[in-house]
Order: sequence, then structure tokens, then C-alpha cells
Amino acid sequence: MKTLVLTFLVSIITISTTFAQTNPIPRIIEKDGRHALLVDGKPYLILGGQAHNSSGWPGMLPQVWDAVKVMHLNTLEVPIYWEQIEPQPGRFDFSVVNTLLAQSRVHSVHLVLLWFGTWKNGSNHYMPEWMKRDAAKYPNITGKNGQPVDSPSPHYQAVMDADVKAFSAIMRHLKRVDPEHTVIMVQVENESGAWDSMRDYSPVAQKLFGEQVPAELLKPAMLQTLNVPVVTGGTWQQVFGDRADEYFHAWSVARFIGKVAAAGKAEYPLPLYTNAALREPFGNPMANTYESGGPTDNVIPIWKAAAPALDLLAPDIYLSGSKTILKVIDLYDRPDNALFVPEAALSPDRAKYLYEVIARGGIGFSPFGIDANGRPETSTETALRVGLFASDYAMAGPMMRQLAEWGFEGKIKAVVEHEDHAEQTIDLGDWQAIVSFGAGRRQGSPADGEANSKLMIVQLAANQFVVIGARCHITFKPLGSNAGRAWQYLKVEEGHYENGQFKFLRILNGDETDFGGPRFGAEPVVLKVELVVR
Repeated sequence: MKTLVLTFLVSIITISTTFAQTNPIPRIIEKDGRHALLVDGKPYLILGGQAHNSSGWPGMLPQVWDAVKVMHLNTLEVPIYWEQIEPQPGRFDFSVVNTLLAQSRVHSVHLVLLWFGTWKNGSNHYMPEWMKRDAAKYPNITGKNGQPVDSPSPHYQAVMDADVKAFSAIMRHLKRVDPEHTVIMVQVENESGAWDSMRDYSPVAQKLFGEQVPAELLKPAMLQTLNVPVVTGGTWQQVFGDRADEYFHAWSVARFIGKVAAAGKAEYPLPLYTNAALREPFGNPMANTYESGGPTDNVIPIWKAAAPALDLLAPDIYLSGSKTILKVIDLYDRPDNALFVPEAALSPDRAKYLYEVIARGGIGFSPFGIDANGRPETSTETALRVGLFASDYAMAGPMMRQLAEWGFEGKIKAVVEHEDHAEQTIDLGDWQAIVSFGAGRRQGSPADGEANSKLMIVQLAANQFVVIGARCHITFKPLGSNAGRAWQYLKVEEGHYENGQFKFLRILNGDETDFGGPRFGAEPVVLKVELVVR
């Protein structure tokens, strides 16, 4: 009998060990300032979509899955709600989480769970009712003139302890019920910070504000990054001057969320991130014009020091204009920060930025509000709403692993059409790609009303490329050792990727490649291009 029991235990241990080895936990890696999200041990590109704020409930999920199917996404971002998960203190209900896991597996889609805890867009509206009823124990911040502000204070231990306890329970539950790693990342809070006040001015906060700045922020490199004189000590006002209020609030919010993240990661070390409601990336505006205290571009170093358990800080892109959006992408694409866009406006002019994120080695992109949000809409209307994202995801899905790996290796470059529709170039060593925009626009649409063209090019070898584009035209110019020489297309193949392999459809020639090179229509097309000098 003892022998049978021992044999059984050894078998269980062997199976568990084998499963762990073949299904490693998702993680983010970095090399030479570029990043990759590893899922099942291989680079993974999040082709995502985010459900509306109130669409994470089981009764709403049929509409969500309809949108998932139409959009061809591989990862759904969906909120989970503190008020539902902990309806009574210390009593947890994971039924909705379990439903999300089960249905995601049926639909073969990964999840990024969004923890709507202490902060959601600067407010505490997703706290459980028992916390909302006890404002003395779980207070909001006080404005500069003593007015109440609809935003939670980061300075009260009871609030932090409650959030730590709840988030830890969620991560512990995921570790137990999700060995398949259906969930590949978790967002900690949502657009934290405060509107209508730069910080908390309550007596508790005022006392902390008058104390010495933490040592982590007094390092010379940190102070130089924050554009203030290097000093060895001082109060927040003394060290940071007119930015003291915002920097104090950023530190306070980041420390709070960092502790929540650290507690959750101790239970189950999935990649964790938090997202930012952005400020204008030019001109260094003051925090009375945007949500103060969140991970905006100017306080990223403070967040990195205060919340090291967070794997990355991510921009929610609702700003407009190619110059502005490309600047935001540049600010969050850092050697110490994997580029991920967890929210973007669900509009046709945003789909092209997927190409830019991929080219920079970003780990994913996701527009917000993909589902019908309770409105009785047909599948056709859903398809129109997700628009160009669906076309790009349908193209990128079968080659997602290749794109993620190429991006991590720095083999991809991209261009997106600007509002002036000007021609752009891409340097490729001994070649220059020249890209003009506008081909394949819908008949009758105004040229200046649609700046949706895009192209990315993967350099496989000196003269070999994978080119993916829509609504544009590409040609090449010999440079370097090829400069001044005659050249031509050796071969241009149209096709698609399947199981990591390029599947040939046809060779393009004649009208399809004359006049300089291929023209891409409204739908994205994958080409393999080889050039030759004569």
C-alpha cells in the first residue's frame, strides 16, 4: 500500500513539474533596451481590445465575444471589480473571474485583467459599499482650499491594507485556478491620480509634505532627470519648487500602488503594469491641466523608484495628431519600460500606430470599447466599429510570434501617414525605402480626411525584406555599396504566414511592381521582397 501511495505521489509531482516546464509563467524580458513579453516561453504580441468599463459582467459577455471574433484579437482586456469581488470585508467572490477564465478558454483568447480597485480614472467608485459608507476610515483627498475632492487619498494605511488584501487574494486565486496562464498580465488600478487638485492637502498629507524628501529621489541622476538642482536634502517644497505638489502626489500614489503590486506579485508573479491618463507631451504643462499624480511622462522616474514591482507604465492614448501620438510612444518606449498601449481611441486613425508599436519592439496594442456596451447592435455594425483594427489583426494574427520576435531583435522599421500626407523614407543599410501615402483610399473620400496609411518593413538579410502595408506605395533606392548602381526586384511574393511559415500565394510582376514598386490597397498585404543590383 505504501508503495502504491509513493508511486502515486511521484507521478503527481512528475506531472506537475513537466507541466510547469512546458507552460512557463508569462514574463517580460529586456535586451539592448528592447523588450518582449514571453507567453509559453516565446515572444508574444498582444493584438488586444478592451471591453467597456461595465462589460465585465457575465450577462454582458456575449456582446464582448462577438466583438472579439469580428476583431480577430488574441487578447481581451477586461475589468474586474473590487465591489463585486469583496462584497463583505474579507469575504471574496471569484465567480465572475472564473466565468471570464472559462469563456476565454472556449474562445481561445488570452486575458489581461484590469483591477478596478482604489483608483479608476482618479476616483474610488469601484470600492466596495462597506468602504464607501465609512469615509472616515477610507477618506478622499482634501483640496487646497479645504474642499472635498472625488479622489481617494493615498496616505491612509487602512485603504492600502484593504487593497493589498484584496489584490493578493485575486493573484492567489489566479495561481490556483489558472495553470494554463489564460491571464498573461494584470493591470493594477486604472488611471490613478487626482483631478481638480494637484494633491491631498489634508492635515495628514500636509505633515508628510513638510518632511524630508525620500532618499530615492535625492540621487543626483534622479534630480537631474527631474530638472531640479542637485541637493542632499530638504522638504518637498525646498527640493522641487513649483513641481513639489505634483511630485509629492506622484510619489505617494506610486508608493501605494507599488505596495499593492508587490503583495500581489509575491502571491503570483505575473507581469503587472499600471496605466496613465496622459498630459500633452509638449511644453511641460502644470498638473492643474491633467490628472495629477499618475504615471505621466514627466514623473516616470519617480514611479520607477517608488513602485519597482510594476513591470511597466503604459500610456492610454486618446490624444490626437500624429506628431503628438508619436511623441507619446517615444516617451514611454524606454530601456527601463516595455512599450505597451493598453488603451487607444477606437477610431480608424489609431489603427496605424500598431505598426509603430511593433517596430519599436512593443509588446502590444489595444483600443478601448470594442463591445456594444449594452446597445442592440448587429455583427455588421460591430465590424464597422472595430474598422481597420480588424483588418490589421487578421493579417498580424497568424504571424504574431514572428512579429514579436522580429520587433525584439530590432529588425522592423515602420512609417505611418501624417496629416500632411508627406512622403517618408526608411534607411535599410544599402537600401532606402521610399513610401508615399494614399493608395487604395475609398473612392470619393477626401484625401485630407484620412491619414490611415501605414507600412512596416522587416529586414531579413541585406537584400531581403518582408513588407506589410496598406494604402501606400513603396519603392527602393540603392545606397552605400549599392549607390549609383542599376537595380530591380529579383522577386516579389504575396502571401501570408501560417504556423511560422510564409505561404506563397502569387508572384507580383508587371503592373503590380512596375512604376517603382508595389502599391498596397485598403487591406493590409504581406509581401516577401528580394532586391538585386545589376
